[in-house]
Amino acid sequence: MAPGSRFSGLTTRGRCLLAGGGATTVCAVILDERDLLRVGVFVALLPLLALLLASRTRRTVRVERALEPPRGPVGSPVDVELRLEGGPLLGALRLVDAAPDAAGPQADAPPRFTVHRLSSRGTATLTYPLRPVLRGVHRVGPLTGTATDPLGLAEFDQELAGPQRLVVLPRVVALRGVPPALGAGEGTAGAALNHQGQGTTDVLVRPYRQGDELRRVHWRSSARHDELMVRLEERPWRGGMTLLLDRRDAAHRGRGADSSLEFAVSFAASVCMHLFARGEPVTLVAEDGVELTPPGSASGREQLLDALAGLRPSARGDLAGPELTAGAEVLAVLGAVAPGQIEALCSRHPAGGHAVLCDTATWDPAGGRSSAAESSSALRRAGWHVAVATAAMTPAQVWDQLVAGAAPAFSGRR
Repeated sequence: MAPGSRFSGLTTRGRCLLAGGGATTVCAVILDERDLLRVGVFVALLPLLALLLASRTRRTVRVERALEPPRGPVGSPVDVELRLEGGPLLGALRLVDAAPDAAGPQADAPPRFTVHRLSSRGTATLTYPLRPVLRGVHRVGPLTGTATDPLGLAEFDQELAGPQRLVVLPRVVALRGVPPALGAGEGTAGAALNHQGQGTTDVLVRPYRQGDELRRVHWRSSARHDELMVRLEERPWRGGMTLLLDRRDAAHRGRGADSSLEFAVSFAASVCMHLFARGEPVTLVAEDGVELTPPGSASGREQLLDALAGLRPSARGDLAGPELTAGAEVLAVLGAVAPGQIEALCSRHPAGGHAVLCDTATWDPAGGRSSAAESSSALRRAGWHVAVATAAMTPAQVWDQLVAGAAPAFSGRR
């Protein structure tokens, strides 16, 4: 018997027929009825013949599965093709392909097919669609085939194709611009892009807002615009950007694709792809400081998306860890954080940076009051530029807050 198969044997109909044939044969012998004996023997042999036919179908049919594409973002269609090859089918072949609910079909309704015949070339092609709803590395399969005879007296189950990997990448959205201090300095790839067509003495400025220091006012630009303008950035960005992704399970709320963790992963993927496109180096690390991908470069895009696709929540309870890369800008994508955890984060990068703080109460209001207001205030006092993300916002809207460089309007529940 082939590996992955099991002897299912006779169906209920076949067992009843075998028992009836046997009883008829015994009665014919006792009554010395030769005609009845022939009938009993024929009826008893019919299920055994069905076993041979079903077994032959099991041995002669081969199946290959192909996923197109085998790797794609959340929500993108995936076509699954089953290619059958073998000899003529003497009975029906029922196929069931296992696919997780996150990959498309309902858990109680896997793709099912019944094949009665192959083409003249001994082949057949079956297709069905998947539309993954949750990022991850999913297993499509195994494919189980049940071969039966024409009368349905016998059946054999066998695994015809093993499981295959379907890599569902996080959703990536288009972003515009960069926040102040991200790629705005001299001596970086990002700076080169920002200054194309300009002299290196040009200064990036924005209108003055209440609370800005007067020493940052750029008087020449103020005179040209007839309003107070301040410099966006004074210190160069030499070491690239380090993106810290908070994957702690206790720091996020919500379930499945609608959780704050999935928002954070999608935001991180979008930022990395956006900065890669600008030619700016990015390093992605988890909350414990472990680098999730090789050092960032344009050639590392696929590795980064694959790493985020397979990202799983962490059981860690704090944000303590090694010092973040010295000289690099830092963007921290955070879930819910407590005061002590904020101190641990700030100690890892005393110079401050940018932070996206998920107001996790908006993803699950029943989980308790929101602490996003207090946490964002504490981060700002420590010198961080903070944008608060809610369940109603998109990654692009949160990024626009960082690009604007303004304190976001807080809309979380207290």
